[in-house]
Amino acid sequence: MALHFVLDEATTAAAGDVVVLTGAEAHHAASVRRVRVDEEVTVGDGRGAWLTGRCESVAPREVVVRVESRTDAAAPRPRVVLVQALAKGDRDELAVQAATELGIDEIVPWQAARSVSRWDAAKAEKGRARWATIVREAAKQAHRAWIPDVRPLASTRQLVQRAAASRTLVLEPRGAARLTGVVLDGEERDVLLVVGPEGGIADDELSALEGAGATLVRLGDSVLRTSTAGPAALAVVSAALGRW
Repeated sequence: MALHFVLDEATTAAAGDVVVLTGAEAHHAASVRRVRVDEEVTVGDGRGAWLTGRCESVAPREVVVRVESRTDAAAPRPRVVLVQALAKGDRDELAVQAATELGIDEIVPWQAARSVSRWDAAKAEKGRARWATIVREAAKQAHRAWIPDVRPLASTRQLVQRAAASRTLVLEPRGAARLTGVVLDGEERDVLLVVGPEGGIADDELSALEGAGATLVRLGDSVLRTSTAGPAALAVVSAALGRW
């Protein structure tokens, strides 16, 4: 399989054009992945553009690719959104990485009541930027035409407001419904998968989300870690939506 790279200029490129990888992308292509002249690669803009071409020249600071073909992938509908509560260590980042590889469309960091990790104003932007970097690299690894958006840190109040306008599924071991039994055929709204922190979602948060129309669902009879619950739920939802 051809190696994949992301370049903003891919937005307007067409067959016959030349696109040039520079900076970190060029270094990664030439020095890390060691692409060679005439090797086939793919280049995208993260917004649906998909170019296939061959390397005309390769150097650590510049890789020149001649475009042979272009396709444009439509944005997925409905969109599936992971609302991931902040977690200690790198568990939330593991969830973000895996969910990106599995096809999530948007990621929302959530400051849940029981989150051990806390982001203040300065740390919130730094944390969002780090998640965005993880998402970008995971999307490249998975050869995704669309790179998921990483939204600003959300409070529970903001999450409840969004839940009211979406099909919201809250992963809760005490939920009465199984996720595999949820019907998503014909759904046009965003599908939100809400994952709590290590200590679970607080009762008042669950009540507020249910009051906004969210459904509490469980994944089998076991309790999954916050790092695995979201990706596992995404796999089920992807199958229900016919993506897989």
